[in-house]
Amino acid sequence: MMRPKAKGIGLLSGGLDSILAVKVLQEQPLELVGITFTTPFFGPESGLLAGRIAGIPTRVEDMGEVFLTMLRKPPHGYGRYMNPCIDCHGLMLQEAAKILIAEGADFLFTGEVVGQRPMSQRRAAMKIVERMSGVAGRVLRPLSAKLLEPTIVEKEGLVEREKLLDLHGRGRKRQMELARFYGLHHVPQPGGGCMLTKEGFARKLKELFALMPHADLRHVERLKWGRHFRLAESCLLALGRSKGENERLSVLADPEDVVLSVPSHPGPTGLLFGTAIRRAHVQEAAMIVAAYSDVAFGERVSVRWLQRGEEAWTRVKNVGRTPWMHRLL
Repeated sequence: MMRPKAKGIGLLSGGLDSILAVKVLQEQPLELVGITFTTPFFGPESGLLAGRIAGIPTRVEDMGEVFLTMLRKPPHGYGRYMNPCIDCHGLMLQEAAKILIAEGADFLFTGEVVGQRPMSQRRAAMKIVERMSGVAGRVLRPLSAKLLEPTIVEKEGLVEREKLLDLHGRGRKRQMELARFYGLHHVPQPGGGCMLTKEGFARKLKELFALMPHADLRHVERLKWGRHFRLAESCLLALGRSKGENERLSVLADPEDVVLSVPSHPGPTGLLFGTAIRRAHVQEAAMIVAAYSDVAFGERVSVRWLQRGEEAWTRVKNVGRTPWMHRLL
């Protein structure tokens, strides 16, 4: 009786390496499917594209809530900014392992290459994330498999080890050769998709966590839109830079937040949120909104603000932007 094909679930980041991992495994009679994750800090688009290029069905898994919990205090720390690369990879493998168990798959696979990334693709780090997965021995790295301990599926003969590779280091020469061999004309660029690796966004996120240690996904989403100001020790003000951002910030407002605008002049929508919003904070936010509106310097103007469904107004003078710039995040 013919043994059924082994099933592998691939974590597709969207880079060339994850595509090549699929292509290498497609040299064998295996059933391969892909998953790609989404959080507030990176989306699934690149992973879905990788699945299409590689020719395997790929689905999206949302791990925003569990990721945010981990991000507040990652056990293995951050990279240069707020990127918890080791814990991020470990969490992805944990989530993928749940699918492996639920669907009776045989192994997980990734496009990791030994030594390619200084934080997350060291041998020691790769062992750590495999242990974090809960399915140690069933995480296959096809591009570097010959440099690593054989996995269970290799030992059982479900995957032929001799058909796997021994890539290592940060060079890309062999990957580009493989891309040509497999006829891959669209070669994605490595990295760059995670907002946590961006200095400006990381700075805003640190401020948010300092202000609101239990900030949720909606609070984090606000950091992606507009300018941001720190008001005193309890509030942040997001200020739209375009019609689209103004609309987005309005949608993201919760009832206890304050939404400000200057109806008489073109300008931004302000979203004031935090742990203890006081009338003095609203007044200060109104002055900033006026300063970024088309209100003449020195002119007094009425600013509308909404909170808990109720409308109120306050009069402020446009004193210009300079006094507020030092608190621009």
